[in-house]
Amino acid sequence: MAVIDQVITEKYAAYNGDCVDVMQDMPDSSIDFSIYSPPFGGLYHYSSSERDLSNSDSYEQFFEHYEFVINEKARITKPGRMTAVHAADVPTGNSGKNEGMIDFSGDVIRAHERHGWRFVARYTIWKEPLAVRNRTMAKGLAHRTIVNDSTQATNAAADYLLVFRNRGENQTPVAHPTGFDRYAGSIEIPPEFKKYRHWEGDQKENRWSHTIWRRYASSIWDDIRIGRVLPFQDSKEDDDEKHVHPLQLDVIERACVMWSNPGEKVFTPFMGVGSEVYGAVLNGRVGIGVELKESYFKQARLNLADVRPDLEEPELFGGGAEDVAL
Repeated sequence: MAVIDQVITEKYAAYNGDCVDVMQDMPDSSIDFSIYSPPFGGLYHYSSSERDLSNSDSYEQFFEHYEFVINEKARITKPGRMTAVHAADVPTGNSGKNEGMIDFSGDVIRAHERHGWRFVARYTIWKEPLAVRNRTMAKGLAHRTIVNDSTQATNAAADYLLVFRNRGENQTPVAHPTGFDRYAGSIEIPPEFKKYRHWEGDQKENRWSHTIWRRYASSIWDDIRIGRVLPFQDSKEDDDEKHVHPLQLDVIERACVMWSNPGEKVFTPFMGVGSEVYGAVLNGRVGIGVELKESYFKQARLNLADVRPDLEEPELFGGGAEDVAL
């Protein structure tokens, strides 16, 4: 399958096509970091294309095809460098009851390990239960359920960011000489700490960066702004799931800053409406993305045309907390 459309600038490259086809044309060890949200096996359907991983006939077939992506990703990623995969556990049914869960995130980990990636971290992205209940109307999240029979109750399932390291030794350290300069999250950093931003002195004194580091180093990210996403509604088509939702920019920006240097190449094989490329460029990286679905690619082009790396705090929100997918 040839690339259907593309847009290439000094800041980013975006391709409309099959990600495996595109990756096979990419040189070995050419990518510094990758981040993406793959289709959640058996949960969502994004298009009717036979090349779409979400259209696999079974959960097992999904992973059979997904491992082509994992293997190619290992080849194009530099030794010792990272990839981050956004995942969530998948309910076994769609009735809204507590029918059980599939350990999708665990299966993603095991699939990466089969191709030489080393699992190094799992970050939990917290979800507010009432907001999830109001969006999904899941019976297991209703207060009435714990009143009547709490064995049928469930929780507001978290999302996860799974981080892996490629085999080999990293030749270029990801360094932060002045600590973390920019915070992507919902808490307010004490204003008196702002004088330490871009601090070139003793980094033990850098209270700005230490405050951010304590949030980023936590295994539970409860300060993600769930509604801070790129515009996506106009890209939806009749065959989309109603709860399709881009990955939050806060998650993407944190990952790009932690695991890549300014000017390095950040790749996403499932670009969607451009979120990972946008977040990379916003933080001074070069973004490269591939998207199979034409309507998503067109929206990505619009979103990427507006990216402004010079903005301190870009105001680009595509929806509220009630839009969040489980």
